[in-house]
Amino acid sequence: MYRKFKFEVEYLSDEHLTGFESYKYSSLDTSPLSVYVMHPFWNKVVQYCPKWVAPNLLTFSGFLFTVLNFMLFAYYDYYFYASSDDKPEYPPISRWVFAVAAFNIFMAYTLDGIDGKQARRTQTSGPLGELFDHGLDSWTAMLITVCMYSVFGRTDHSVSPLRMYFILWNVFINFYMSHWEKYNTGVLFLPWGYDASMLATVIVFTLTSIGGHEAWKFELPGGVSAGIMFEMLFYVSALVSNLPVILWNIYKSYRDKTGKMRTFPEAIRPLVPLILLFAISTIWIIHSPSNILEKDPRIIYFAIGTIFSNICCRLIVSQMSNTRCEVLPWILLPVAVAAAFSFMLPSIDLESMYLVSIVALLAHIHYGACVVRQMCRHFRIQTFSIKNHSD
Repeated sequence: MYRKFKFEVEYLSDEHLTGFESYKYSSLDTSPLSVYVMHPFWNKVVQYCPKWVAPNLLTFSGFLFTVLNFMLFAYYDYYFYASSDDKPEYPPISRWVFAVAAFNIFMAYTLDGIDGKQARRTQTSGPLGELFDHGLDSWTAMLITVCMYSVFGRTDHSVSPLRMYFILWNVFINFYMSHWEKYNTGVLFLPWGYDASMLATVIVFTLTSIGGHEAWKFELPGGVSAGIMFEMLFYVSALVSNLPVILWNIYKSYRDKTGKMRTFPEAIRPLVPLILLFAISTIWIIHSPSNILEKDPRIIYFAIGTIFSNICCRLIVSQMSNTRCEVLPWILLPVAVAAAFSFMLPSIDLESMYLVSIVALLAHIHYGACVVRQMCRHFRIQTFSIKNHSD
């Protein structure tokens, strides 16, 4: 069983662990694509998975496919100039890279779809599996979206790094709001946009592997480019199919008295760290003395995405254990300090962001590893193996 390592911290209180003991998973998936296409497909696929394979191993393997994609595009297109015809010093991405990326996303999506089914097949469902799954998904939200930027890049047919930054935040907010919804209603209403976006990503990478990045250099009537079209789709889907539904579900839970019935200050408490991260990072980036977003957009996307994932994981822990959400997680401190120093010492502006990204990465990995180990000790289970199970 797990023994504490030297630098382990018990992030979960006794109240958290007690809450996890009484936790029951409750979700509602009404997406036609998910119900009529993906779930029947996953039901078939999971039958080929040996019963000795732990569900968390499937979850983590799927996550690693998205990490591989991020590293692949970082190597071949670090500055997002590869699809810019006016930047000959940056060679275009080989088409095989997009083919591999499409395969990796398909595998990540499939493994994410069958891990819960594998848990039920092996009778190993529990709070650790859900926390592990959704926690990694919160990081994947950044990894996949940043990879998509390489399809269009920083060209006339795409969007600027600043607009891409706000597209990322649109993804973050929609993901976070779904878990904030569950924090207040007790039910995870799976958004329709998730399945559609994953399949769209696979299709876009596949088409790019066939036609190259040049295939997206077209304009729709009115001078709308392919990159702007996708940008509009992100915002429209959020404003039409996600945020209104979330607010309606929360309203219904209060009206029908089926939710947590928190007071208004307690209900909106989880939004505070998200708003603070958005405000601090946006002020820093927009008013950066050395314009760090133009110099290295990738490291900014990575740093902010990693901090967001950590904040989201803390919200998931709170809503699953039915405890009060943290309002000021300490991981906000490094980015706040670095932002302040960047105005006092403009010469180290970019270096400050590199330092923030390293601190955020180490802190997030440490938090995740410690929480998982603590839960494994409490429930007397293993993360990546099924105890006393034979196929």
